[in-house]
Amino acid sequence: MSESSSAASKDVVLAFSGGLDTSFCIPYLQERGYAVHSVFADTGGVDAEERAYIEARAAELGAASHVTVDGGPSIWSGFVKPFVWAGEGYQGQYPLLVSDRYLIVEAALKRCAEIGTRLIAHGCTGMGNDQVRFDLAVKALGDYEILAPIREIQREHKEVRAYEQAYLEQRGFEVRAKQKSYTINENLLGLTMSGGEIDRWQAPGEGARGWCAPRKDWPAQPLRLQIRFEQGEAVALDGERMAGHVILARLNAALAHYGVGRGIYTGDTTIGLKGRIIFEAPGLIALLSAHRALEETVLTRHQNRFKPEVARRWVELVYEGFYHDPLKRDLEAFLASSQSCVNGTVTLETSGGLVHAVAIESPHILNAKGATYAQSADWGVAEAEGFIRLYGMSSTLWAEVNRS
Repeated sequence: MSESSSAASKDVVLAFSGGLDTSFCIPYLQERGYAVHSVFADTGGVDAEERAYIEARAAELGAASHVTVDGGPSIWSGFVKPFVWAGEGYQGQYPLLVSDRYLIVEAALKRCAEIGTRLIAHGCTGMGNDQVRFDLAVKALGDYEILAPIREIQREHKEVRAYEQAYLEQRGFEVRAKQKSYTINENLLGLTMSGGEIDRWQAPGEGARGWCAPRKDWPAQPLRLQIRFEQGEAVALDGERMAGHVILARLNAALAHYGVGRGIYTGDTTIGLKGRIIFEAPGLIALLSAHRALEETVLTRHQNRFKPEVARRWVELVYEGFYHDPLKRDLEAFLASSQSCVNGTVTLETSGGLVHAVAIESPHILNAKGATYAQSADWGVAEAEGFIRLYGMSSTLWAEVNRS
């Protein structure tokens, strides 16, 4: 595909995944006079075969140019590391698998600079949260014009997916069978599925499954893994040091066989609707479990009580599109400070479905040398009774004064 376009065309960079929505965007924009330059930010959710399909799909649809960007390292440093430090899912459940969107925007804007255009396009719908994330991220990073074809067609068509499918098929472009039923997003963080019976609050069908094996296919033998952390960041898996995004990819592969990290979630979206999805995040759930187990042993009681408040606010900012807000950076400074002693190795075990931290090694575990909870103590009865008396003074006084 040529880097150049006709003089009558206007260059636009499209964040492209090869799915139904972004596939629709290429001919739709072309028919309106744009030369479409597609960018696929490979944030680790596809294999070599799928990556080749996406490149071929861009060529088939007639993109003026196509580039694939390796987003693994940036998604680790830009999202996974602070997210694991935070240790909280959105509304206590969802592990923010959409956070690659911000890295996709950065890759697309870099391509805009290379081509010399200030036009950027995405395939987000007008009903979802991703449009907020894309648009706010673009606005935070420069002065660009944003094109959103799916939002445009929603003004005239209620059954948008059916319209997109027919639009492509009328022009000779096939649509994958799975794309007809579900919206599927995959990246290094995990996989999400929506659409069909999921949107109708019904039990997911057989086709609504991604990486995670069903229970009948779980291995018979339990799996054990060891993750080493340095200042709260995973740096080694089973004794082998490797880059963080590689650790996450290997955890995904190993734990998906055991069905770890799959959930069905209904959340309060940024735009005010209820959103229901299936998510599968084997590696990220494992990292969160291991990190939390280590953190609980090395932080003080006050740190463990306060830190979730910061974490929830950080998670809300990222979920709602404020990835570049100064408050997010301020909160990350606190989270980074809290990780200075989060060093050690955690052993995880799973027999399927759930993963548990079964052993922890760290030089920073807050052990009292002369005492073990509920077993032994290096203080006497009088000290214990005195502590209880003073600690409960206010409540005890209330009871005495107001006792009838």
